[in-house]
Formats: sequence, C-alpha cells, structure tokens
Amino acid sequence: MLALALSLSLLASSTPQVEKAVPLQEPPAQVMALPPELRSRLQREVIAKSTSPRDRFDRLINLFHGSNGLDLAYKGDATQTVGQTYATRSANCLSFTMIFIALAREAGLDAQPQEIRKTLIWRQDGGILYRVNHINTVVRFNGFTQVVDVLQNAVTPLEDPEPISDRRLLAHYYNNLAMDYLDQRQLEHARQYMDQALKLDPEHADNWSNSGVLHMYMKDFVSARRAFSRALEIDPKDISALTNMISLAERQGDTPLAKELRNRLEHLQEIDPLYHFLQAELDEQSGDYPNAITHYHRAIRLHGNEPRFYDALARTYLKAGDQASALGAWRQAARWSTGSERSGYRQKLESLQAK
Repeated sequence: MLALALSLSLLASSTPQVEKAVPLQEPPAQVMALPPELRSRLQREVIAKSTSPRDRFDRLINLFHGSNGLDLAYKGDATQTVGQTYATRSANCLSFTMIFIALAREAGLDAQPQEIRKTLIWRQDGGILYRVNHINTVVRFNGFTQVVDVLQNAVTPLEDPEPISDRRLLAHYYNNLAMDYLDQRQLEHARQYMDQALKLDPEHADNWSNSGVLHMYMKDFVSARRAFSRALEIDPKDISALTNMISLAERQGDTPLAKELRNRLEHLQEIDPLYHFLQAELDEQSGDYPNAITHYHRAIRLHGNEPRFYDALARTYLKAGDQASALGAWRQAARWSTGSERSGYRQKLESLQAK
C-alpha cells in the first residue's frame, strides 16, 4: 500500500492502553538529513562527473536505478527517514520522495514534492478504512520538467497533482507514523506523532480527521469532535472527516447533526468514483450483480478512462451471464490501458471469444 496522509473513514471500538510518554525519535531537522556515506557517494558519482543540469539529473536517476545504484525496494509501510531508507534500501512513495529530494537539492537541482490527494488506492485494517494519497517529485531544469515517481504509472490519479511545501511533506511523515502506532494500538505514541504533524501543518484537513479518530480510540470524544469540526472548517467536502463526524454524532445521539452531514456526504459520494467502485465491489461480493453493474457504470461515468473499472465491470457481467456486455467492457479496458496491462485484457477478450 502507499503510505502517506492516510484518511480514516470507519471507526472501531477499542480500549485505550496506558503508556508512558516518549520523545519523538526523529526530530524534523533530522528526517531528511543525508548520511555522510550517501553524501560522499553523491559527490563522487553525480556532482563531480556532471557537465550540465541535465547530465546531473540523469546521473542522479542512474544512482537510484542503475546496475550499481541504490536498488531501493518498494515497501508500502516503509515510512522512514532518509538515513533509514538508505540503510534498509526500502521505501514507500513518501520515503522515496524525501530521499530523492534531499539528494537532488544537494546536487543543486530544483526538486519539489507534489501530492495527488485522490487516487484509486485504499486499504482496510482493524476496522479502519484508509483512503490513500500519493506523493512524488517534480524536478525543473533548463525549462524542462521531469516527474520522478517510485511507482511510475502504477498509481491511478483521480485528480491532478498539487505542489506542496516541505512542512506538509514532513507532516505526512509524522502523520503516517501516528497511524502506524494507531494500528498497533500504541495510542500515546500515536498522539505525539499526530501532534507533531499538526504542529507542522495545521491547515490540512486529513491531519485533523486522523487526529479525531485517534481521540476516539482514546475515548476523548470532546477532542475528537473538535478535531473533526476543524477538519470540516478547512475542507467542508472532506469525505473522511464527514464520515467520522457522522459516526461520532450518531454515537452521541446528535441526530440532527448526523442527518445534516449524511445528506452532505451522500451528495459527495454520488460524484466520487472511488466510492462507487468500492460499493460495486461489495455488491459483487454479495452476489448483487445488478447493483454492482450500476455502481461500476457510475464510476465509469465519473472517471471513464480507468481500465480497472471496465475490467471489474466485465467480470461482473460474466458472473451475471452477460457475455456480450463483458466483451464490450474488456474492449474498453484494452482501449484505455497500455503495455502488458493491455495485453492482459486482450488475452481475456480472445479467451472469451474462443468459447
């Protein structure tokens, strides 16, 4: 999974654990610090040998991906400092972005983080649904712009990327660790990391929504309501904050507020392709193929160039016994895909046509 700016959409009950407060293990100034060995390698292999910004960029890419490069392995839960990433040779999109930016800037390149807030990525763990964002790097030199992404074309964006500040990048780091500690039910650790994320970036709705969920687990419902309210002040359309606030309002018996927010949420869900895709999957799993097909079509109307939508639609048509419609859906999946993915959809078409 992609670890960054996790937004919680479901609440689950838990019993708080008594923990001792501990200092942050990674102060902000150290998170993106280059270890001496890596700085020396950058100097030898990139800076000393480059003849132009373009050449320096190409050498930096080779440092990451060349035959004798860093050979970083993608690992979805590897939210780490730059030093830890270099030591473990593993990174998620956030850690990869931080180490690339640190090295690019040391080499004199203009490198900035950017965020895709809506993607076709999610995960579920311990009764919590995480809607996952994505981070990558944009590098500019000599009038050219290059995007560097650890997952390249593997991420399906539902909106264009936005440039973000270094403070937000670091806030994502602490937010991720807070959510990791929440997964482990180490609530005091989670609170300290969440507080640091809010200190760095108090104007990000996801941070407040996640903070509210953490307070729910700590049975501090007053602070939870305050956090969800702040998230919705920042972004009234934040689906995660709305979902969380509805759950809290219903729990507290505030029926008028829950009804008002649910009406707002339902309107936003109607125009959210990921919501319809997830709902379609649930309907498909329960055997309700007509409703699943309806929701897949709604997802396609909202985001019609996503081959995974058409693939899921074709699969459901087959389960419903409609081979002709399944063929049409897979043709569209092949149309909107590339490379090996397109070949896979064409194989499905040929196999079905041969029956």
